[in-house]
Amino acid sequence: MSQGPSATMSLHGIGGSRKYLNAPERRRFRRVLGSFPTKVRLFCLVLMWGGGRISETLALTPASFDLDSGVVSFVTLKRRRMGVVRQVPMPSRLLGELDRVFDLRRRQRDAASAIRRVWPWGRSTAWRHVKAAMAAADVRGPAASPKGLRHTFGVAAFQARVPPHIVQRWLGHASLRTTAIYGDVSGEEERAFASGVWKSW
Repeated sequence: MSQGPSATMSLHGIGGSRKYLNAPERRRFRRVLGSFPTKVRLFCLVLMWGGGRISETLALTPASFDLDSGVVSFVTLKRRRMGVVRQVPMPSRLLGELDRVFDLRRRQRDAASAIRRVWPWGRSTAWRHVKAAMAAADVRGPAASPKGLRHTFGVAAFQARVPPHIVQRWLGHASLRTTAIYGDVSGEEERAFASGVWKSW
């Protein structure tokens, strides 16, 4: 009998290494991004706040950004049916800076510019930028990757008690069973329960 996605996927690698950034690593990562070129920093932040795959994030165009509604539209690339679009809310401050740096509103008014990619890099270049930022933040192992930022988004959403079906939609999962792996992480809430046990000993 075939196993579901949650049976084969895990947020931990061989030996228990995490595939996502924990809270201290997230804070370090965001802090060190301030020393990177603006366009690199913004790319990393969109990866972290949007939960997109690296190819989906590189595919973003000015038309992908609804600045008034505060959402970004990602075209899901790992589904059998093409053209599946998911809208993910983004912080207003981040969207405002993206507009200033990439002149999004003006480019949206021009048909050709509106569909030209915001970041014209290839995958390998984008990967190198993310890895450099991870190294500067002293994040190691499987988490130190674009996929690690996607996992981080899922974990953070669950820890913020976002309903699973919304997390599923934001991440573009075909099955809720895939999304459910992000609920199995020992987060701050679970640690608070454990601290009560420690005090009783």
